[in-house]
Amino acid sequence: MLLQRVITALILAPLVVAGIYLLPFAVYALVFWGLAAMGAWEWARLSGLTTVLPRAVFVAVFALTAALSWMFPASFTPLLWVGAGVWVLAAILVATYPKSSALIRRGWFAAILGQITILVAWVALLVVRAAPDGASWLLWALLLVWSADIGAYFVGHRFGRRKLAPSVSPGKTWEGFWGGMASSLLIGGGLLIAAVDGVLPGEISLLLLWSAIILGLGAVSVIGDLFESILKRARGVKNSGSLLPGHGGLLDRIDSILAVLPVFALILGSV
Repeated sequence: MLLQRVITALILAPLVVAGIYLLPFAVYALVFWGLAAMGAWEWARLSGLTTVLPRAVFVAVFALTAALSWMFPASFTPLLWVGAGVWVLAAILVATYPKSSALIRRGWFAAILGQITILVAWVALLVVRAAPDGASWLLWALLLVWSADIGAYFVGHRFGRRKLAPSVSPGKTWEGFWGGMASSLLIGGGLLIAAVDGVLPGEISLLLLWSAIILGLGAVSVIGDLFESILKRARGVKNSGSLLPGHGGLLDRIDSILAVLPVFALILGSV
């Protein structure tokens, strides 16, 4: 399983990076729209839509809202705030699970959250990519999430004892959580320091600010992972799909990124 995960990641990661840096903006938007549509297809299943037609309608609704958003870019910032609010709600649902399971099992509720989540993540991809040095910032955010995931996996596997959320994801531990935070701080902070060629004395406060941002984004990424876990538990499935060998479905690979993207886009626009 681990070998499959590594091979899949080694194939996909360069393709994602190439798409971020090399594709013209309109083509970039279209390609990542296609990936978002695939995520919407999987989310439809987690919403209780198990046959082809309802799942196709779910994807079509996403396609329509994405097209409208593209036509009205003034909607981007409000959508990002709505998306951030959804992840606050998701954190509450995770914290109150299994009491929240009754609400999560309601297909309409999961479907609405899915439509908002997928749409806003796609909008965030556009907003970050369009920012100054946007491609590099987007890669930084992805590396932050990936490093948190990898750090949590290996530290948790080796040292994990205390369960983080036993009713949601029994395999996750507090030791893994802090390992992921340390890994994201090391990678994310190290890349920032390298980008500015070291830290000057007057920039210490800025470094502390970004350290707090990195840790906050790392915590948000965990919420994304745990929230997908409770969606899967509500439907009695292990994975969102089978698209990616060793990983499961696309959502199983990008659940943390879905949570981080709108929050990061808002932060990037304010610092």
